[in-house]
Amino acid sequence: MRVDDLDTPVPVIDLDRVEHNLIKMQRYCDQHGLALRPHVKTHKLPQFARRQIELGAVGVTCQKISEALVMAEAGCADILLTYPIVGASKIAPLAELAGKTRLTVSLDNAVALDTVAAAAHQAGVEIGVLIEFDSGDGRCGVQTPDEALALARRAHGNGPLAFRGLMTYPRGPQTVPFVAAARALFEQAAIPITTVSVGGTPGCWDTHTLPGVTELRVGTYIYHDRATVGAGVATLEECAVHVRATVVSRPTPDRAILDSGSKTLSSDRVAPSVGEGFGLILDYPDAVITRVNEEHAVVNLSRCATKPAIGERVRILPNHVCVVTNLHDAMAATRGGELVGEWPVAARGCTR
Repeated sequence: MRVDDLDTPVPVIDLDRVEHNLIKMQRYCDQHGLALRPHVKTHKLPQFARRQIELGAVGVTCQKISEALVMAEAGCADILLTYPIVGASKIAPLAELAGKTRLTVSLDNAVALDTVAAAAHQAGVEIGVLIEFDSGDGRCGVQTPDEALALARRAHGNGPLAFRGLMTYPRGPQTVPFVAAARALFEQAAIPITTVSVGGTPGCWDTHTLPGVTELRVGTYIYHDRATVGAGVATLEECAVHVRATVVSRPTPDRAILDSGSKTLSSDRVAPSVGEGFGLILDYPDAVITRVNEEHAVVNLSRCATKPAIGERVRILPNHVCVVTNLHDAMAATRGGELVGEWPVAARGCTR
């Protein structure tokens, strides 16, 4: 089967570009003495996680327990969970995960720490802890090094818990001063910080300029998308996933309808400086996807010198590729322009 024979809408992976992106990132981290811990939430495919580890990644990053279980059962022996694990319902599944891999969990509060401790006791194995700090994004994270130290003291030497360091996402303007202050404070307390983990793909190529950082977590780099191209960290030629869609209607000369709505492309936007609409139509870059309903993409063709016909297939570069992955049961994989298979998205829908 050829790519053109696939039913639409369908996300298509260019495996040659994936390999280029994986090697490029691993080489960068190796050159600068950074541990690379890729985030699987972008691809959700065990075969890619294994390839990232083969190339030199120290392990993988996951966002939820169910996602991590898929990767652990696929052979990933070192996993970082970068999401607060809170509540009694999380103890048993976290204990199950801890029995399958070397596990570290990030957290920013005592309730989460106690949840992780209970899971470690239940599993009878050590679980590592990274204290998440807010470096300027205003999402999760302790606000001061003193708060980080208080949690680290509670974890340090607490039976099956092992304090391993600090993490933040995204790495904001307070990253360097926070890490410097924390290292001085923790040194006085005789609690070693072995890992300082930062993410993500935007801005990744200057991670080596951040003093004290030891580990880089990136996910989107494997595929790249319209947002990372707009951030200046990738080129269009490095984007490894596009969505094939079909023009199903041309109600007016300047309007087309594609069979790829919010259930295919997501409703995420990019910054106005990057572009308009809900994805870039590579074959008609002057077109704008102005609206996405569940199954319809409405396209403004008024700027286009040539316009697609009904039945024509087009390629769309997603604004945010991570969401696209989770919207589809399978991804078509190509190499050298030839279809090599349709790969089930093994960790799709793993939100618990």
